[in-house]
Amino acid sequence: MALYWIYPSIFILYAVRPCLGLRNYPDNEVTLLDSVSALGDLGWEAYPAEGWEEISVMDERNTPMRTYQVCNVMEANQNNWLRTGLIPRHGAQRVYVEIKFTLRDCNSLPGVPGTCKETFNVYYHESNSETPPPLRHLRESQYLKIDTIAADESFTQTDVGDRVMKLNTEVRDIGGLTKRGIYLAFQDLGACIALVSVRVFYKRCPLAVLNLARFADTVTGGDSALVEVRGACLEDAEELEPPRMFCSADGGWLVPIGRCVCRPGFEEVDGHCQPCRSGFYKASAMDAYCVKCPPHSYSHQDKASECVCERGFYRAETDPRSMACTRPPSAPGTPISTANETAVTLEWSPPRDSGGRGDVTYSVHCAGARRKTELLPRTTYSFSVEALNGVSHLSPSPRTLATVNVTTSQTVSVVLKERRSKDSITLAWHGPDSSEGNVLEYEVTYYEKNQRDQNYTVLKTKANVMTVDGLKPGTTYVFRVRARTEGGHGNYGGEIELETSHEDMLAVGDPNQSTILAASVAGGIVLLVLLVACFVVSGRHCGYIKAKQDPEEEKMQFQHGRVNLPGSRTYIHPHTYEDPNQAVRDFAQEIDVSNIRIERVIGAGEFGEVCSGRLRLPSKREIHVAIKSLKAGYTEQQRRDFLSEASIMGQFDHPNIIRLEGVVTRCKPVMIITEYMENGSLDTFLKKHDGQFTVLQLLGMLRGIAAGMQYLSEMNYVHRDLAARNILVNSNLVSKVSDFGLSRVLEDDPDAAYTTRGGKIPIRWTAPEAIAYRKFTSASDVWSYGIVMWEVISYGERPYWEMSNQDVIKAIDEGYRLPAPMDCPVVMHQLMLDCWEKNRSERPKFGQIVSTLDRLIRSPSCLKPLANSAVWEDPPSPEAGVSTVEDWLESIKMSQYKDHFTTAGYVTLDSVLYVSASELGKLGVALAGHQKKILTSIQSLQAQQQGTHVQV
Repeated sequence: MALYWIYPSIFILYAVRPCLGLRNYPDNEVTLLDSVSALGDLGWEAYPAEGWEEISVMDERNTPMRTYQVCNVMEANQNNWLRTGLIPRHGAQRVYVEIKFTLRDCNSLPGVPGTCKETFNVYYHESNSETPPPLRHLRESQYLKIDTIAADESFTQTDVGDRVMKLNTEVRDIGGLTKRGIYLAFQDLGACIALVSVRVFYKRCPLAVLNLARFADTVTGGDSALVEVRGACLEDAEELEPPRMFCSADGGWLVPIGRCVCRPGFEEVDGHCQPCRSGFYKASAMDAYCVKCPPHSYSHQDKASECVCERGFYRAETDPRSMACTRPPSAPGTPISTANETAVTLEWSPPRDSGGRGDVTYSVHCAGARRKTELLPRTTYSFSVEALNGVSHLSPSPRTLATVNVTTSQTVSVVLKERRSKDSITLAWHGPDSSEGNVLEYEVTYYEKNQRDQNYTVLKTKANVMTVDGLKPGTTYVFRVRARTEGGHGNYGGEIELETSHEDMLAVGDPNQSTILAASVAGGIVLLVLLVACFVVSGRHCGYIKAKQDPEEEKMQFQHGRVNLPGSRTYIHPHTYEDPNQAVRDFAQEIDVSNIRIERVIGAGEFGEVCSGRLRLPSKREIHVAIKSLKAGYTEQQRRDFLSEASIMGQFDHPNIIRLEGVVTRCKPVMIITEYMENGSLDTFLKKHDGQFTVLQLLGMLRGIAAGMQYLSEMNYVHRDLAARNILVNSNLVSKVSDFGLSRVLEDDPDAAYTTRGGKIPIRWTAPEAIAYRKFTSASDVWSYGIVMWEVISYGERPYWEMSNQDVIKAIDEGYRLPAPMDCPVVMHQLMLDCWEKNRSERPKFGQIVSTLDRLIRSPSCLKPLANSAVWEDPPSPEAGVSTVEDWLESIKMSQYKDHFTTAGYVTLDSVLYVSASELGKLGVALAGHQKKILTSIQSLQAQQQGTHVQV
């Protein structure tokens, strides 16, 4: 009777065998047992003997296939066991069991007793031995039950005839394994079953190469935790940051961290490091690719990390490897001299060939001088001028000099007598010794006493007497006289102080003077009226008009931890939840980690890595996202703080607020997924593109920030850290507010800076009441927005420059406000000043700011008047009295760079004559407008000197 039921099972195997085929398994699965691939008998132990039976059938390739079946359904009290041999686990802590089987429907069997079953049980037993006790001694307590297996598809006698039966496939996992291997056991309690195949496997993360690092095959962990794997750099690569990845429980690699880079002389090609070919080089591992050798250098072999200079060309020790090889300069032009009795002034033109460098300096040698700066009268000296640059000391060739012979003169002038009146002084003097040659002319210099630096006058005459007219009555003047002979100018003969006669400056009763005075007053009044009228007309059409606000803040309602304004949307603080995890569930969408593909690390946040990648949600297109990961070893408090930002962002929906895509909290690492902003933070973006945008483009960025802040203020959310560094910019130049941290604690430190979990926030962005009383409101955010406006117009310049925080606090308290940046429209600076009103009730609201910016964008002509056009126009030529670098910078209002020049070694005016724009950048002059201003002044200096001047 049993044989009758075996044949139906054989028919089932025959019918379904084409479905088995030649099975290919995923790369991340390692098979430990596969009954289909057995070449002979499986040799599994069955008990009792009339229970499970091993049979052989032919698969679609006519290869014998071994399987087990049992069908004792007509007999009650069945307890048939089948046990495999020892299955080694090969280090896996978790294995999977895949069972393919067929099962007969009890209802299709006529006369079958009620003991017929349609399920069977699967057990396992861990062991270090390959010889377990016989099955007849089996105690069920020695085995751990995996599951009771039921069929999704059962067959009937009709199915046998039609041969349309389907296989059932069930997969179960076994975790926490520690011993050498396991035995599987199958228990039949009275069913008609055929085990078509049994496969046991474990999962691994297969060998992978990423970021020039090789990650070895890794067995997954015993539970859902990730396994951290350290990568090894490929050949000819070195670690930039230790490469690591995490092997997930399902055999996938996650969260690549760190990377390797190709070492000098090699570049990355198709994921491997290849040597630089001849004629190319790579000097640093931080460089991406090999580049062509710079001019006048070569590399004849592969793998070059630098190029060798051609003969006659050199590279200084401080020159970067990317710089062209250069050579010493040619000789300067023949000097032109001007001499007096103890001084010689030399002029020469620059060398025709600078050697390809911009650091040309000059060395002046004097033959016969007793000391470097002391000459004798009526003495001939030989001067040599040598041009040098940064590689002159490397050349073995003789130096080339320009020489000139100069004879000093002896000319002394002495004032002998004088005559004075109310508005003139007459001077007379003796000329120099006739042996010095004929006097060509005399030079008389005079100025009001104590005003030498402000104004002085130079007069010339060929006689030894002069009357100076047009002087002020009752005023003391200082006079000096010197002579110029064929030998040059002599020294001044000493100073003499003379005072004009006293007389009233203005007679009270003089009708002519009264008329002049009345005309002057009337003219001043007319001018004042015109200026006021212009200001009123301009303000009416273009200016920012402040609307008055209530002196007190709008009243707020507090209910269940929420802050409500009548008729407004409400922001809910995550800390009002008893369970912070509930806030995450309420406001953030949970994302399956399988929908995320991490591509590269773009930065590091407070809690872990920040990566860019792709997000593909069901029925949606794939998008570019930013991924913040919570680093391993976190505390529960750190996890809550990390996810609190998602709880906040998830409540906002505005085109100028960074958008939250979702969170990953059900597996490790915990992640926050946001939209990706291609251009990064606003301050860095502006510094990188200094001077490249129009005022309207900058205005558009500011309008977006103001619109986002208006939305937040209407939600009753106070940002408390609004700054350009916390504004992100996408590829379309859309600005979005970000960084929604919570903690703001005022530390008791010397700089009075705020400390958050994300680092210190300088007070230069913070409103005075927030510094003094920790009073954070939307009005304090408006103050911060004014600073952001200043940052944007100045292309990311640091507010208050190098002032200390204490100096900033004091200056603001005394009424100081930041001046208008270069090329800043008047109306924009006025809006900044309104944002910086000391009384917070006087500041505009964000809605008013948005309306004002919209009005300016619609009327761009209002942006033409500049707040500082008189200050920032091309600098005037420095006065003749300027003799030091410090005085020069002060005269062009660039004194903030004094230390920059001094540190770089520019201590004389001659040394700055040929400073280039690139060298200014190295000095720390980053703003394009400041560079232009300094370079224009340098050109003026060059024009004044008409070459290079040295006085000995």
